[in-house]
Parts: sequence; C-alpha cells; structure tokens
Amino acid sequence: MQSNERREREREMHAAGRLPPGQSLTFKWPVLHVGSVPLFSPRTWDFRVFGLVEEQLRLTWEELSNLPQSEVFADMHCVNGWSRFDNHWGGLLAAELMRRVKLRPEARHVIVHGENNYTANLPISDFLRPTTIFALRHDGEPLTAEHGYPLRLVVPNLYAYKSVKWVRGIELLDRESPGLWEFNGYHIYGDPFKEQRSSS
Repeated sequence: MQSNERREREREMHAAGRLPPGQSLTFKWPVLHVGSVPLFSPRTWDFRVFGLVEEQLRLTWEELSNLPQSEVFADMHCVNGWSRFDNHWGGLLAAELMRRVKLRPEARHVIVHGENNYTANLPISDFLRPTTIFALRHDGEPLTAEHGYPLRLVVPNLYAYKSVKWVRGIELLDRESPGLWEFNGYHIYGDPFKEQRSSS
C-alpha cells in the first residue's frame, strides 16, 4: 500500500514542479553524516559568528535557544537521490541571527562550521534567504542527535550536504572557498533542479 501511495505522491510532486530531476520521493528520513554523533553539553556548547564582521559574536546554548523562533515548511533534496517533502522546521532564521551582526562590506560568502571538522560553503545570498533556518525542531519534535541535535542549518534550496548538522559557527569570507564535500568533488553550489551533484 505504501509503495502505491509513494508513487502517487511522487507523481504529484513531479507535476507540481517540486521533484528535481534524478530524485525519488521518500517518506523516511535517511541518516547520513561524516564521523560519529558528537556528545552535546549545554554548559560548554557555544556558537560563533566570525570572519568579515565588525565584531565577532559568541552565543551560549541558553542565549541562542532564547532568540526569537520561527517556523519554515520546506522540501529536502539529498545529492544521493532522495527527496523528502513538506518538512516542518522550527528554530532560528539565519536572517534573524544576522540582525545581531554587522557585516563588513566585502563579505560575500559563508563557511558553515560543524562538529567533526565538517564545513560547507554558501553564497551569503543563499544563507540569508527567508527559508534558511538553524533548526532545533523537525515536524514538531526536537531534532534527534542523528539528525543534527542540538542545531542544524537547513538550506532548502540546495542539496542537503549544505544543511550542516551539529553546527558550531559561521565564518564570513570575501571569496568562495570549498567545504569538505565541495573539496572532495561535490558541486560548489549544489542546485538540485540543475542536478549540480559533482564539480566534473
């Protein structure tokens, strides 16, 4: 029964222009990441904004989790070929965070820093989209550790390797600089609707 439901829903998403080429719909939420799941200690955890800013910002877990919260409904597309639709994210909008920071005029790109030395790059225009969110919740429940708890950046318009789990900070740059997967052959931008999977 679920197979028929999945195929029907997939046809609907394709007809609506929401299913990128080369993708298939899933109702599950696969777990993919580099390294082990890190331990979280709210007492020692912090989040930093640094690089091309007038003054660096450091937030404790309590400070970050008490900032104004928003909700975003968005699809997620993995470079491995699955798409999960209508995810309900709750957390801190990237644009809301950046209201607390004064960018230097030359800031054009963002490097997102996660645990396990994971990094991903974004143009600042994508980082500041109204759907880019530092998620604490998914579908009404706190994120699980495997999906990025306590904090995951979600960038719905790009492949999910840009949606960094276990985020610990962002760095503002004046140039494009590849993150971990981009350095290892993934596309520097990663638009699902253009099938920008690899740099070759």
